[in-house]
Amino acid sequence: MSKVTVIGAGNVGATVANVLAHKDIVNEVVLVDIVGDLAKGKALDTWQQAPIDHYSTQLTGTSDYTETANSDIVVITAGIPRKPGMSRDDLISTNANIVTSVVKSILEHSKNPIIIVVSNPLDVMTYAALKASGLDKTRVFGMAGILDTARYRAFLATELNVSPKDIQALLMGGHGDTMVPLPRYTTVAGIPVTELIDADKLDAIVERTKVGGGELVKLMGTSAWYAPGAAAAQMVESIVKNENRVFPVCAKLTGEYGLHDVFVGVPVKLGKNGIESIIEVKLNAAEKELLNQSAAAVKSVMDVFDNM
Repeated sequence: MSKVTVIGAGNVGATVANVLAHKDIVNEVVLVDIVGDLAKGKALDTWQQAPIDHYSTQLTGTSDYTETANSDIVVITAGIPRKPGMSRDDLISTNANIVTSVVKSILEHSKNPIIIVVSNPLDVMTYAALKASGLDKTRVFGMAGILDTARYRAFLATELNVSPKDIQALLMGGHGDTMVPLPRYTTVAGIPVTELIDADKLDAIVERTKVGGGELVKLMGTSAWYAPGAAAAQMVESIVKNENRVFPVCAKLTGEYGLHDVFVGVPVKLGKNGIESIIEVKLNAAEKELLNQSAAAVKSVMDVFDNM
């Protein structure tokens, strides 16, 4: 059975640890935070939930990376949220430094882990993590697409008054405004969604999905955590159980979709080795153009990071 380390005991990291514990699929979850007592408290709270919710997953909270030794999977949620007056570049600089130092600390104690990045700005933080790790690109990738498709599917479920369980969807591209919706690949119990909803309503849902994170920040004054935490835990589950589930994740492309050396959301099979394969779906000219625009936007942010 596996050992999973979650870096960052804020709302997202604590949710990843809690959801993973409930799945009862790993022996041990280590929650790490520079504020060590915060991680200890949240891990202890989740462990005290175990007798109520019937799971055996051992939880530890710490600020000491030696306790992460021999981790199979590491989920990185560490970083600061963007604050008023901060430029995107300020956020990149601060969080890239955090992600880089986290990766180096992890690799001092774990030889060849799979690393899932959740920190923002997501696409460039995944790039920073891969660069710092020296690991194979199949073992370092970002969580964005599962969250984005979950939001899209939730909005569709509300609009159509159906169970979200029956909605399957695919989104590609960068995390945020440049995401690429693919309504052609969205179905409700196998029925194309385009047969069930008017085009203008579908467009409105797509636009709402693009700013889904911002909508929650406005409502709560901070970014979301339940859905992002559950999305990262779902990725861990597919890897631990070698399920080969098909999920959109932020991955390094080396020629797929005609794109090179850029990190964007694409559908992949997730199994015991991380990304087992990248799936290339057929895109029409309009979709391809949107993906190229998204990749160009991500590349410009990667360039900002490279020039720091």
